[in-house]
Order: sequence, then C-alpha cells, then structure tokens
Amino acid sequence: MASTDTAHVEHPPLKGGALVMGTLALSLATFMNVLDSSIANVSVPAIAGDLGVSPSQGTWVITSFGVANAISVPLTGWLTQRFGAVRLFVSAILLFVIASWACGLAHSLNALVIYRVVQGLVAGPMIPLSQTLLLASYPRAKAGMALAMWSMTTLVAPVIGPLLGGWITDNISWPWIFYINVPVGLAAGAMTWAIYRHRETPRRSLPIDRIGLGLLVVGIGALQLMLDKGQEEAWFESPHILTLLAVSVVALIALVIWELDDPHPVVALRLFKRRNFTIGVFVNSLGYAIFVGNMVLLPLWLQQHMGYNATVAGTVMAPVGILAIVVAPIIGRLLGKVDPRIFATVAFVTFASVFWMRSQFTTDTDLVHLMLPTLLQGAALPLFFMPTTAITLAGTTPADMPAATGLSNAVRITAGAMGTSIATTLWERRTTLHRAHLTELLAQGDAALQSTLASLQAGGLSRDAALAVMSRTLDQQAATRGMDDVFLLSSGLLLMVIGLVWLVQRPKAAGSSSDAAAAAAH
Repeated sequence: MASTDTAHVEHPPLKGGALVMGTLALSLATFMNVLDSSIANVSVPAIAGDLGVSPSQGTWVITSFGVANAISVPLTGWLTQRFGAVRLFVSAILLFVIASWACGLAHSLNALVIYRVVQGLVAGPMIPLSQTLLLASYPRAKAGMALAMWSMTTLVAPVIGPLLGGWITDNISWPWIFYINVPVGLAAGAMTWAIYRHRETPRRSLPIDRIGLGLLVVGIGALQLMLDKGQEEAWFESPHILTLLAVSVVALIALVIWELDDPHPVVALRLFKRRNFTIGVFVNSLGYAIFVGNMVLLPLWLQQHMGYNATVAGTVMAPVGILAIVVAPIIGRLLGKVDPRIFATVAFVTFASVFWMRSQFTTDTDLVHLMLPTLLQGAALPLFFMPTTAITLAGTTPADMPAATGLSNAVRITAGAMGTSIATTLWERRTTLHRAHLTELLAQGDAALQSTLASLQAGGLSRDAALAVMSRTLDQQAATRGMDDVFLLSSGLLLMVIGLVWLVQRPKAAGSSSDAAAAAAH
C-alpha cells in the first residue's frame, strides 16, 4: 500500500532574497554537474600519462560518467517520490562532492573509473530536480524567464569547462578538476537545504522494476565496456570482447521482453510506438553522439600530436558555448512559431559544415582556423537540442512527460558515451592505416619523403636521428589524416540524418516549447 508522510502542499513562490539565494543555489549545483561533463575532456592526456595508461584508455574517465548518468536519469521520478525532491537533491549534491573528492585521490585508472561511475549515478537526478525546484520557486507567469536563466547556466559551463580544466591541468594538477567541486557542492547543498527544506514534495512508497533495472545496467554496461576495450583487445578476435557482446545482446533482448509486460517498467518502451518519439530520440542521440565524440577527439589530437598544452586545447574548445548563449533565447521565443524541423535541418547542415571544415585541418592549421569551426558549432547547438526535443515530445501527455523526458535523455547520454568510444577507436584505426601507407611510401623511395630525410641529414643529423624525426613526423601526419577521416565521416552522417527529420509530424502545441527547452537542457 502506498504511504504518504508529507502532505501535498502547493508552496507559494519565493520572494526577495530567498528567491535570489534559491536560484543561485540551484544554478551552482547545475553548473557543477554540467561543468564536470566537459572539464575532463582536455585533461585526458595528463590523466592517462599520470596513471600509466594510453589516451584511449583515459577516455574511460568520460564514458564511465556518461553511462552511469544515463542509467540513473530514468530513476529520478521513482527516487523523488520515495525520498522527496529536496532530500534527494541535497543528498545527490553531497554524494557528488564525496565522489569528486575520491576521484581526485585516485591513484589508478580502475579506481578513478569506479569513482566516476559513482559520480555519474548520483548526478542523474540533479539536473531534472533543479528544474523542478526552480519552477516551484517562481510564479507561473515567470516560468519562461526561470527556465531561460537556468538554461544559461548549462550553456556557460561548456565555455568555462575546457578553459578551467586546461588551466588547472597545466598550472596545478589534474586531480584539482575534481577537488574544485568540493567547495562549490558544499555551498550549493547548504544553501539549498536552508531555503528549501520546508518546501519538501510528497513522499510515497512505489514499486520498482528491479529485474528491468538489473538488465538495463548489465546490457548497457557490457556494451560500453566492449566499446571501450575493443581496440585494446583486437575486437572480435578476443574471447573477452565476444563474451561482452553476447552478454549485452542477451541482456538487452531480455530487457525488451520483460519491460513489455511489467506494470511499472523502468524503461517505458510503449513510448516508441509513436513515430515522433522514435525518430526524435534516434536523431537527437545520433547527433549528440557525433558531437560528443568529436569534442573529445579534437583536444586529444591537439595535445598528443600538435604540441599544444591543455590550456591552449581548452581555448580551442571553449568558443562552442559563446554563440549558443546568444542564439538560445532567440530560438526559445521562435520555437512555437516556426516549424522545428526547419531549425533541426539548419542545425544538421551547420554541424556537417563544421565537421567538413575540420576534415581539412593539417599540421599547419593555425589557432584561429582551429577555433572558427568550434565557434560556428556553438550557434547550431540551440538549433539542434531545442527543436529535436520539441519533435520528440510532441503529442506526449502530461502523465507520460516524465517518462518520455527521462528515457530520451537516458538514450542520448548513453549515445554520447558510446560516440566517444567509437570516435577514438575509428581514429586509432585510421591513424594506423595512414601510418602504414606513409611508411610504405618512404620505403619505396617517395621523392618528397626522401628529400626531407636528406635535408635533415644535411642539417647535421645522423641517419638514425633523421629517421627518428621522420618517424615522429609520420606519426603526426598519420594522426591528422586519421582525424580528418573521422570528421569527414561525421559530416556525411549528419547530412544523411536530415531526411529522417522530415519523416516526423510537425508539433502542434506551441506551448510545448518551454517543456522542450527544459528537457533539452539536460
């Protein structure tokens, strides 16, 4: 029997200083969460070097957080009703702080990945609950303004994340990208509890689909582990990789069968009966996977092969949020008036153009031309997230909205983690191919390569020293060509997706834009 120990009370909006402090507290927690998903991108080479692993293994720091986060997001509704929004939110912040501290103390990759998994699990409810508490703090008439302010926090973090992560890595040490969460999280948690503890939401006991949750964790976890370790273990030549693939396939098939009959499914598969939801989730997730994968790839190339430090690599990545901050409010106002399929099409064309520009990068590309595509990419972000979310949620009933937003976000976040693994694997494979081709040309007496070798020897280098320089040059050229191949493939995939966008029905409810903005922000 369901039990309630907190009466359902419609709390009045906050006013004055309490409103300001409440907004600040919720924004700090959101900022910390979003910042942590991007701050580690430019620090991967330093983390990998310090822990004695390869850069591709270092990306597990990013993918482990994403997968764990995706698994916990759908549980937000159940956890909120079980423990209350305020208790759950503050608890999540404090656990996030503890996990962050543990990440900084980690002395091995295995320990760091475990703590990042914990971080991702407790981070899942934070962003949805910050939206819930923020909207309850403002009058209904100002809900749009509240969401706009909240969205700004999620857009500023990707600008500051790479810059801050790069500066900390170069000037202090990488553990401090996690330690900085401690004072921010403690402040956010204390402020939230002081202001919201008397505004708790109703609590009641609800059943949870334990079998479905277990199958979800096993299926997604095994799949991500296979993608992370595939390149390292020669893919399907490895019995370990084949075992992970089999476990993932069996668990996910069993999940689908189980969830179709369970009265309280952890994954609401019935939502995929709607065309808009199915296509919208696929388009949103694919676009996000490509976006995240390439955002991880670029700083790796800059630091491993171009000689840039983490600070400069962060500077190259930071412009992605600048135009997004400018464009987002405009799209928010127009979303209910303009067909979102048009906005999504423009976004995919822009993304494709950005990746094509990056596919032209060479070892001589200067800093300005490295940053320009990133700046343009930021302008397309609001055109991508908000319209595709509006398309996905079109026609969703209020009763289904929590399940729909939770499921769509979970799939998108999982796709982002997998996109990182796939992008780095493709890069390594294409780099190896180009390295072999260039080495073959050198062995065959290619005129340009032989001329370069002769020039190095004429400059006073021994043949062995000249060959070592040539080897480093070949590595740099091969890695650059391999990265260009990944960017070019990404550009082509994004253009192909445009056709799917026009297979959905145009959302009819103009008022859904605020819901879309809120869901898109996560």
